[in-house]
Amino acid sequence: MAASSPPMIRSAAFAALLAALLALPLLGVRLVDSATGLSLSGRPELVAWAAGGVFCGRLMIDLFRRWLADYAIRLPVLPAPPDWTRFGVGWAMALFALVLPFLPFADRNLVDKATMVLIYIMLGWGLNIVVGLAGLLDLGFVAFYAVGAYSYALLSLTFGLSFWICLPLAGLFAAAFGLALGFPVLRLRGDYLAIVTLGFGEIIRIILQNWQDLTGGPIGISGIERPSLFGLSFKAVPPEGQISFAAFFGLDYSPDHRVIFLYFLILILALATNLFTLRIRRLPVGRAWEALREDEIACRSLGINPTTIKLSAFALGAMFAGFAGSFFATRQGFISPESFTFIESAMILAIVVLGGMGSQIGIVLAALLLVGLPEWFRDLQMYRMLAFGAAMVLIMLWKPSGLLSSRSPTVRLGGRA
Repeated sequence: MAASSPPMIRSAAFAALLAALLALPLLGVRLVDSATGLSLSGRPELVAWAAGGVFCGRLMIDLFRRWLADYAIRLPVLPAPPDWTRFGVGWAMALFALVLPFLPFADRNLVDKATMVLIYIMLGWGLNIVVGLAGLLDLGFVAFYAVGAYSYALLSLTFGLSFWICLPLAGLFAAAFGLALGFPVLRLRGDYLAIVTLGFGEIIRIILQNWQDLTGGPIGISGIERPSLFGLSFKAVPPEGQISFAAFFGLDYSPDHRVIFLYFLILILALATNLFTLRIRRLPVGRAWEALREDEIACRSLGINPTTIKLSAFALGAMFAGFAGSFFATRQGFISPESFTFIESAMILAIVVLGGMGSQIGIVLAALLLVGLPEWFRDLQMYRMLAFGAAMVLIMLWKPSGLLSSRSPTVRLGGRA
């Protein structure tokens, strides 16, 4: 142990030096407003705390690893849960989501935050088709999210169409953009594909920001119409010719009715996305996606056309992002290009990777960790990206395949006598 102490100390000191260099521009300086104007003020104590914390943490990790090696101790590896366990957990989550708004502790704030989590779950399941099943690394998925949101807003405000008509149209527009992205990247894979999709996402955001006559530019679009339930409005004073939801059912008006309705609406959309993904995995196109992910050359040798398979994955994944974007627009009532930045694509991709690519339940767990926890614990909001980066580093080190990396096979072969 003593002989290995100097290398461990040097390693911890090097990590502390890197932490200090990174913390210096982020934590070491701040702007101070005074009578003479803005000036820079140093905060060396925060840099010292960051470096000291990293030094102690790295040293403890190295000592713990050395202790395990000296005593030949191996951490137990948890076995993959059986299929019936994942099936039961999935049904339990669905039942809990159905009764959540009616639980005693569920208030309007909780239901609204659960709605936001469901939006990211739906986006994660949509991206899972492209990344998890087809193996195509997409860093510009937020572009389809934005196309769905702006398509819904423009169709609703320009032509006065209802939510139930704009929803499928927004999905179709997003799917069309998915095909438009798919054609130029048919020959690309890996890092090259990621760079092109990243550029596509930024192109869409810049267009939304600069085409002011159509999208409103940085100001965005406001006054987006809210959805109704078979013509029943959730407003206190319904539009002329309509009946309010509360009056139709003989209830006292409450703004909670609209929040609960939006929650169940996104829950139905998310469950439909999940059901569609589970079903299509068992169809020939779903098996072709997984074959393409494993080996494109072998996929070609089996007579499968990679062009059609890639385009179908991009189009279907973009369609579900368009559905989620249209719901986001009608829920917020306002959209702007700032809602569709690269960090949103990174968050959705992190949900897919953290949960385990191809795992539906894993995406739910990852969305709860990355989106739900910061929403429920507002005090941790300023540390959200720090916790986000730390969680990704730890997962990649100890469980690189994701939280639930094991997936039930698409095709089961019966035993032979």
